[in-house]
Amino acid sequence: MRTEGLGDVRGIVVGVIKLSVAIELTVAVLLAARFAFGYGEPPARALWLGVFHAVSAFNNAGFALYTDNIIGFADDPWICVPLMAAVILGGIGFPVLFEVGRRLRGATHRWSLHTKLTVSTTAVLLIVGPALVVLLEWTHTLQGYGWASKLLVGTFQGVMPRTAGFNSIDYADADGATLLVTDLLMFIGGGSGGTSGGIKVTTFAVLLFVIIAEVRGERSVIAFHRRIDPRVQRQALAVALIGVALVALPTLALLAGTQFDLSALLFEVTSAFATVGLSTGITAQLPGWGQLILIPLMYLGRVGSITLVSALAGRDRGRRYELPVERPHIG
Repeated sequence: MRTEGLGDVRGIVVGVIKLSVAIELTVAVLLAARFAFGYGEPPARALWLGVFHAVSAFNNAGFALYTDNIIGFADDPWICVPLMAAVILGGIGFPVLFEVGRRLRGATHRWSLHTKLTVSTTAVLLIVGPALVVLLEWTHTLQGYGWASKLLVGTFQGVMPRTAGFNSIDYADADGATLLVTDLLMFIGGGSGGTSGGIKVTTFAVLLFVIIAEVRGERSVIAFHRRIDPRVQRQALAVALIGVALVALPTLALLAGTQFDLSALLFEVTSAFATVGLSTGITAQLPGWGQLILIPLMYLGRVGSITLVSALAGRDRGRRYELPVERPHIG
């Protein structure tokens, strides 16, 4: 949160708790009402279902109390839309939620670059992701639905790779191209300082602007009329490349030691790294050593990225001398 001192921590923690409870309670009420009046669940059971799935969605956990996850409610917007809203709000990050909240309360200060990058990149991913899923699965897993339901199911599955983990389709039947798109969405993840995993959308956005600056031949990396600190550029590159390594090496190990194909294993490993929880159904069929690879990968993906960025941000070693400049050939 980049607070000025320890005295700010209490206010931030209280704000996080209040905001979390408010969003989860709102979604829980909507879901409980739907379970009670739409599916005839007893009041206590409906309330429990609403609370559990609201908390699971806001915290991007993706756990459901049904054996087929959310497939049984795939074409029900009264269930899917509140879940998507909770996932997006939880995954976008508390720094962004706080800043947007201050703006809605009448604050006149401009959005920070972090908020602009997070909101704009998230908006693009929320359009591109669902659109690709709908197009790729239109004649596959979405085949039995009407066009309106196809849009709902496709949108739901385009949002969930933000590390939420709910699924309203069976990924074992999904097209290989859909699995690859989902891999990319899971790897990018959600916003910094939120409940999502992945390398984070700001990391992805910074690297994108680095590429744009290099293509244009510009010395400085500019985003929304602001220069991005070179240290932030190096941090983003380090996080992304370490993320690639944490996905590539376990995938290689599982590919060499199991009978499953690359598409399924890459999906499984990326889902673990990004703490998503989506699967093509092969988790239980992996050997014990394969599951032992995925377990620490989940911790590394969730806690490791935060620890890494904090460590990189805290290191500021200055040299007392500069070495000669050399330019190796690139590309």
